Amino acid sequence: MGMKHNFLSLLFCAGLVSCNAQKITGNAPQNTAPKKIKVFFLAGQSNMEGRARAYNLTDEDRARLKKAQHNVTLYYNHQKPVRLQVSKASKYIAKKFETDSVFGPELFFGIRLSEKYPNHKIILIKRSKGGMSLYGAWNKNWSLDKAKVMKEDDDPKLYSDFISYAKEILSNFNKEEYELAGMLWVQGESDSGKKKNGSLPADAYEENLKALIKGVRTEFSSPQLPFLIFQVGSGKVVKAMKNIAKNDAYVSLITQSKDKNATNYFEKNPPPLGHYKYKSMKKIGELFFEYYEKHYAKKQ
Repeated sequence: MGMKHNFLSLLFCAGLVSCNAQKITGNAPQNTAPKKIKVFFLAGQSNMEGRARAYNLTDEDRARLKKAQHNVTLYYNHQKPVRLQVSKASKYIAKKFETDSVFGPELFFGIRLSEKYPNHKIILIKRSKGGMSLYGAWNKNWSLDKAKVMKEDDDPKLYSDFISYAKEILSNFNKEEYELAGMLWVQGESDSGKKKNGSLPADAYEENLKALIKGVRTEFSSPQLPFLIFQVGSGKVVKAMKNIAKNDAYVSLITQSKDKNATNYFEKNPPPLGHYKYKSMKKIGELFFEYYEKHYAKKQ
């Protein structure tokens, strides 16, 4: 009887130890610290704004967009923040492109981000204006003389406006709540046109783009902020983009070809409309995501 009693006591004690171990390990509360908000900047001129007709979105596209709206917020040109969505076309664009709504790279970039990071909140901060140059409105070292060369002296100082806009948005969050994940840039057409503005904007493009990249990284204390460029424009502008991407480990260039059979061909509307069509803009947004994932996501 004594041996049996001792045996049962040992079992009881072992059970207590096991239960306590489970409390300490198996049943311990999991780390529920919220994931950091991923923040991306988007900037440029009309092809960043987007002229792709939203009515061409397929049922599948719309279903994916609806799912992405649960965690992707778009801040666009000082407008009220919204869940990721297409943009209402201005009267001018609506008449010219015969559509009431359009989208740019942010749409499918945001959709792909949401699908990859469904448990992260994602913020896209976009500042863009059609027809604006890096030599003038987007110039980090803006001057009235430079703006006049591009006939942009009555337009916003886009670089400084973008910086203050992004800082205002981020001031609503603690710095520990978010991570600056990257910046997307679609601009270069206005600086490429020698007939309209002479050769100076193209000649200065590399210097001006380097200054913009460095300026953004400095303003947001992010010296290795990934900077992703979609190739637009021509001549020295494109050469400048390639040089910067070659010499900066945190800059990537998505190139494009004029060969209709090439995988990196992006169809535009025929003149005088120009600008990328639905399929091309969808592809641009997805390529931005793929380049980010391949080159930078694991580094962060």
